[in-house]
Amino acid sequence: MSSSVLNVTSVTSSSVTLDGLVQLSDHRWLFFSVFSAVYLFVLCSDGLVVYVICSQRNLHRPMFVFVAALLLNSLSVSVTIYPKLLTDLTSGRRFVEVSRAACLCQALVVGSLGSSSFMLLATMALDRYRSICRPLRYAALLTPAAVAALLLFCWRGAAGRPPAALPLCRLPVYCNIYSFVSLSCGGGAALLLNVYGMVSAAAVVFLPAAFVLFSYGRILSICLRRSQAFSSKALHTCLPHLLVFINYSLSLAVEMLLQRLEAGGGPATSVLVSILLVVIPTLFNPVVYGLKMKEIFTHVKRLLSCSRSHKSPECCYI
Repeated sequence: MSSSVLNVTSVTSSSVTLDGLVQLSDHRWLFFSVFSAVYLFVLCSDGLVVYVICSQRNLHRPMFVFVAALLLNSLSVSVTIYPKLLTDLTSGRRFVEVSRAACLCQALVVGSLGSSSFMLLATMALDRYRSICRPLRYAALLTPAAVAALLLFCWRGAAGRPPAALPLCRLPVYCNIYSFVSLSCGGGAALLLNVYGMVSAAAVVFLPAAFVLFSYGRILSICLRRSQAFSSKALHTCLPHLLVFINYSLSLAVEMLLQRLEAGGGPATSVLVSILLVVIPTLFNPVVYGLKMKEIFTHVKRLLSCSRSHKSPECCYI
């Protein structure tokens, strides 16, 4: 494959071209099978855990409400990316033209949901901090109204609107905010969006991440001064959130590193990594929360055992 093919672009006033499919076209049916399996797993696993949390009254607690919100984010990102990607793979085309409005919409949704996930993780850290370090005031502070306000803040606070007039040169297999900067034709709009992106990242990613580290540091400090039984229980409830936070942080760090280095591993590596950075978190979240949180796992196992025995799911909760 010649480099001239990789650099072919097509940009009009109303559409842009996704050129990342060039790297996947030779094995498109293999990628289609893998992404289809991942998408089906994400839909079923995220949907199952969210259903269990919503249907069980004993799980209507702040910690589980935030877990359901995070999984809804993961589910929404999957619905935003996978169907379009699967359709493009089956089309057999090496370049896919999409409208500028649709591309901006996808970039906005993916960027906003990714940012709100970090804010939700910070909210989970606050919930665990209050529960472990300030247990006597926990119920008074995290009321249903406070939980709803925190959820609204996480989702609304991460939403943003990138400038729509940026002149694009090319885009990979799906639209993201950074592509509108790094792959733009330059100019003042690109510089403005770059500054906007850095400020937004500091507000909705790095500050929440710093708060998460501070909260779990305080929790660890408290646990070291308490009994072994208390410490074991507290750390067990924090472990799933920490695993998900580490997963998100590593994915973000790899993405930012590759973006700044202009994906030195080559176009194929850049495309595959950009997809894996979406695939891995969406696969990881339901597995961690479904298996590592005992309360959720117990209900999931009971529901699945009822389904296998051809009984009504309600029989398991009498």
